[in-house]
Amino acid sequence: MNIFSGNSLWQLITQSDAVTKMVLLTLLCMSIACWAIFIGKLALLYVKERQFKEINKRAQKAKTVADLVDLAAHSNTTAPGYFITKNFSFLKELLNGSLHNKMNSFDFELYERNSDNTVEAILLHNEEYLSILSSCAAVGPLLGLFGTIWGLIHSFMRISESQIADIATIAPGIAEALITTIAGLVVAIPALVMFNYLHAKARNTEHYLLTLADRMTFILQQLRER
Repeated sequence: MNIFSGNSLWQLITQSDAVTKMVLLTLLCMSIACWAIFIGKLALLYVKERQFKEINKRAQKAKTVADLVDLAAHSNTTAPGYFITKNFSFLKELLNGSLHNKMNSFDFELYERNSDNTVEAILLHNEEYLSILSSCAAVGPLLGLFGTIWGLIHSFMRISESQIADIATIAPGIAEALITTIAGLVVAIPALVMFNYLHAKARNTEHYLLTLADRMTFILQQLRER
């Protein structure tokens, strides 16, 4: 497919200067990174959301601490199983190795703090690398704008050197400017969509995680001293 004067898009890129090539290469690397992060995080969040849905359904039927222990044993390789197991490990240390000892108010407060910290750790892991997507969405158009200005500068320099302002003189610089502009938008628009979609998926997972944490806290109220 030709753009102008028999030159293809690829030939135009190969004939551009080092700065334009560096901008395009940077945008290409950003695009690859965004797609890799999106595919990886989407698969991870999908699996986690499905796991939390299933465990929450079973947790709602749990009535005692023993039920939660059984639930953790049958789901120890999942994200919710990790959450339950980690909280129970802390609880065992707090209650001298037994999950059936009574807790005073101070012990229960310590457990709630540990549970909150575990929730925060999981949420941070869910949102890991999402900042790269938002950064690419913001930086992509700016890099494209930089390439646009650089291409226009080339056009004016060619006009100054040749003293002729015809299309053959200014077209290559304008083409470089437009290519980098398009490349910046091609990176930024998908990156913004990816970020918003993954952020929404992470919020869904957070909802299921907090629901599980609340259910555990409710059941563990049985161990509090009256």
